Amino acid sequence: MRKKQIISILTASLLAMACGCSNIDQPDTAEQTPTAAAETSLQTENSAPELHFQTTADSKQAASGTTETSDGLASQYLAKMTLEEKIYQMFMVTPEMLTGYGVVTEAGDSTKAALAQYPVGGLIYFAQNLETQEQTRTMLANCQAFAEESGIGLFLAVDEEGGTVARVADQLGTTAFSDMSVYGAQGDPQQAFDIGKTIGTEIGALGFNVDFAPVADVNLCSGNELGGRIFSSDASVVAEMVASEVRGFQESGVMATLKHFPGLGAEDGNAHYDTKIVIDRTLDQLRQEEFLPFSSGIEAGVDFVMVSHQVVTGIGDDLPGDLSYQTVTELLKGELGFQGIAITDSQAMNTISGVYGAGEAAVMSVQAGIDIVLMPEDLTQAFEAVRSAVESGEISEERIDQSVRLILEKKEKLGLLAPLS
Repeated sequence: MRKKQIISILTASLLAMACGCSNIDQPDTAEQTPTAAAETSLQTENSAPELHFQTTADSKQAASGTTETSDGLASQYLAKMTLEEKIYQMFMVTPEMLTGYGVVTEAGDSTKAALAQYPVGGLIYFAQNLETQEQTRTMLANCQAFAEESGIGLFLAVDEEGGTVARVADQLGTTAFSDMSVYGAQGDPQQAFDIGKTIGTEIGALGFNVDFAPVADVNLCSGNELGGRIFSSDASVVAEMVASEVRGFQESGVMATLKHFPGLGAEDGNAHYDTKIVIDRTLDQLRQEEFLPFSSGIEAGVDFVMVSHQVVTGIGDDLPGDLSYQTVTELLKGELGFQGIAITDSQAMNTISGVYGAGEAAVMSVQAGIDIVLMPEDLTQAFEAVRSAVESGEISEERIDQSVRLILEKKEKLGLLAPLS
């Protein structure tokens, strides 16, 4: 049995040094910190075979929706997958959580063995994993080569918003941008399009195919944890800029992610530390402001929406958004008509991990309508809980199939499904 892998939350002192106060830009909401072992060890692995999947750059038209995918390939894969394989597709984790090692900067035999045992749907990388452009390209290509053995490639994600949250630009020297509030103040949607296209093109060339950007929140409270990462306090400005940036990402071939539904801009707290974030907003207020950028980005064809951990009083169930059926299924997928992948914010954050067990949170997320759980505090515990819920009838296998079909269809668009013989 694999040992429990726990991702620790950032310490207050480190965040304070990096961020100053809650009114200044904080680390991204999917922030990850090394395990204790990572502080003293660096994982090195052997090189891997050459990548055979279609690259992100090659699948540029596919991700924008202009190229038809092979008929029924996602359905064919779904029909032949075991329950265990399907459930693992619904998790995205760090390479450290996958392998159980300290900071991972290579993908070799340990990664290959871990992917065979835990065939997750994707991996998310942070600054600690990125050393040089060549190292990053090799690491990501090797991961895809290992995944090729199952025929299903990986979502390879990073937080690259520009401005304060720019893992790749900061570490690897790609194009740097100002905080999005700078461009929001200028109000030029072409700038947002160019940002999305530039970031997408550059990270896509490294092997990433998903970016957790753009931020679609509206800056309604000076105490929110996002600060300058938000385009504007004017919902119509945010909506226009977000839609343009999504289109830029689509042209690059990298899938964009709207975050943080149903909206973090009116909060006065921090999900990294707090055990509960409550936003006092009515549904009508959400519809008039917070939902506008998400609707605009969805209309532009965004592939992912990240659902965060805030409780909104007007929704009425007193649950974090990503654990709430009303938030995910009734509002995001129902009222706003989103048909892409709903992914949680990091469930290693204290708002979830400080209140719920990894298994409980994963089950509640799936019941809420979430398609991918990002960074559960313990992958094995989360997987086992979902599998047990299916086996007991608490969650139907048809519900699992709904999410996995979406995941496979998006992967088919990216060229991440190998042809079946």
